[in-house]
Amino acid sequence: MKNILIVDDDNNLCFLLSEELNESGFKSDFVNSADEALEYIEQNNNIDLVLLDLKMPEKDGFYVLRKLNDTGLKLKVIVLTAYADVKSAIDSANLGAVEFVSKPYNFDDLVVTINKVLLAQ
Repeated sequence: MKNILIVDDDNNLCFLLSEELNESGFKSDFVNSADEALEYIEQNNNIDLVLLDLKMPEKDGFYVLRKLNDTGLKLKVIVLTAYADVKSAIDSANLGAVEFVSKPYNFDDLVVTINKVLLAQ
C-alpha cells in the first residue's frame, strides 16, 4: 500500500481527498501548512508521494520544494493548485515536482496521474 501525504491549507479538501484516496487503496494522511509538512516528512520515512498545494498562508509549496531539495530528500511530488499558470508549472518542475495538476481536478484522472508517478522510476 502506497503512502501519500496531502499538503493543503484547505482542511475540508484534505479530509475529502484523503478519504477518497484511502477508499482507492492508498494510505493517506494530511497536514495544513508547509511547516507541518516538513515536520511530518522528517518524522515519517515511508512517504511514497506528496500532493502539494502551492498557495498557502505564510510559507507556500515552493518553500516546501526548496526545503526538500536542501535536505536532499528525493520524494515524488505532484503539485495541486487552483493557481495554475505556465510559470508556476515550470518553477515547480525545476524544484523537483514531477506533475502539475490544476484544481478543480477530476479524482479519477488524479488517480491515473498518481499511479503513473508511483510506477515511474
